[in-house]
Amino acid sequence: MKRNVPIARQESLVVPDVQNPFVHRLHFGILDKIQIVIMSVTVAPLRLLMSGMCLVLAWPLAALSLAFRTEEEKRKPLTGWRKAFSGLLLWLGRCVIFIAGFHKIKFRGKPASAQDAPVLCAAPHSTFFDTIVCFLGQELKSPVAKIESSSLPFLGTLIQFTQPVFVRREDPNSRAVTIQQIRERGQSGGAWPQVLIFPEGTCTNRSCLITFKPGAFYPGVPVQPVCLRYFNKLDTFTWTWDGPKAFACLWYTFCQFNNQVEIEFLPVYNPSEEEKNDARLFAHNVRAVMAKHLNCPVTDHTYDDCRLMVRAARLKLPMEAGLVEFQKLHQKLGVNSKQMQGYLEKFCKIAKSGQINLEEFASYLHLPKSQALEEVFALYDRDNSGTIDFREYVIGLSLVSGPANSNDTVQFAFQLFDTENQGHISREGFTQILCNAFKMNTQDVQVLFDKVDCDNDDKISFDEFKAYAEEKPEYAKLFKTYHELVQGNGHVENNGTPPKAKFD
Repeated sequence: MKRNVPIARQESLVVPDVQNPFVHRLHFGILDKIQIVIMSVTVAPLRLLMSGMCLVLAWPLAALSLAFRTEEEKRKPLTGWRKAFSGLLLWLGRCVIFIAGFHKIKFRGKPASAQDAPVLCAAPHSTFFDTIVCFLGQELKSPVAKIESSSLPFLGTLIQFTQPVFVRREDPNSRAVTIQQIRERGQSGGAWPQVLIFPEGTCTNRSCLITFKPGAFYPGVPVQPVCLRYFNKLDTFTWTWDGPKAFACLWYTFCQFNNQVEIEFLPVYNPSEEEKNDARLFAHNVRAVMAKHLNCPVTDHTYDDCRLMVRAARLKLPMEAGLVEFQKLHQKLGVNSKQMQGYLEKFCKIAKSGQINLEEFASYLHLPKSQALEEVFALYDRDNSGTIDFREYVIGLSLVSGPANSNDTVQFAFQLFDTENQGHISREGFTQILCNAFKMNTQDVQVLFDKVDCDNDDKISFDEFKAYAEEKPEYAKLFKTYHELVQGNGHVENNGTPPKAKFD
């Protein structure tokens, strides 16, 4: 009879309300398809052409404004005649927005000045159309952008005109430089345009707010939260990792008669002294305020989850298999990105369809089903679904198998297998123990022995035994569980170890 084992569940590691904020599917009805076909040969091409013409008109104005600047001038805000074209470029940007079908943008709240709120914090970030925020108010907003974007043909000049805060990812000092730039702009008394950030760092499907990256909050300057909402019945805006490609989103949006968006400016958030000294707390609290106004949940997903999704797809797993709320597991379990990649590759070798069932778990460990195996499997299967997903697997390795895989446990297990106290495990002793304890057949035992015996000398040294235990820490927990079962049945010697006669 299977005993009932209490399985601890940390509330901080429960499955999030929204399990996959990076997936978006478009479901076209018959009328939607007819509309797209008609608009694709009539209105959409005109919209694309007219938007392109506006950008072509904007480029020479931006290029002229930026021409012949010295290095010193590049570090200062545009002034004088260079800034004179700003109003015209702002108008051309709004023309592009109107042409794209955003005929009437609904506003709520009051936009703050650059002096009162040097940083605009916009979320949820779900599409490239979110850049609409750049063209609101009296002047263009300055985004945070990769330095590589300044070199893009044609668009690079337009991006530079917005006077962005450039990030150089290859530069180890880039974060400090970026923080300093934002801080200096915040203390300029409104001389610089407001800095626009999308703190989530990647696009989601707007079902929740994922973790806000703390970078833009390090300067400790006041920010104005900006909430974005899109209302079209057919959501052609959302551009996520697992969904329509960028041009498809653009084209389908151009094929809509009217595109509805609401932009809500919340009151300026002035950080406390504690928040100024703790950027993560600052970011967390701003997100909480925005989530309350948006009436949506928050999760601990990050851009690292997107990387794991891409890696999962390359390993022929479903993309959603890589979703683990990386930031939460990193904080709670200390698992870094490199370790997570390694866990995913190991998971891929076990799981055939993105989930590990009991049969696959047993096959991976070269063991038949047993009570001990089922109990270890149950410790991994946190939601009692009968399968182990990647998130449960990572938590299981960290909280179940990892702590059990101690030197004491490995040494104890080695001594048990070393039936003749020779300082190594013989093939006969290995076979005798596993056949009797776990009901393995002789052929499977021989295969497992050969895997552990790395130097093929027909015996397993302690180093080989320990190395294999580190490669597959599940064995340690399995051994401990079996040992507890033996103790529970009373088959224990006075020293607390299973009697070797048990396997004779």
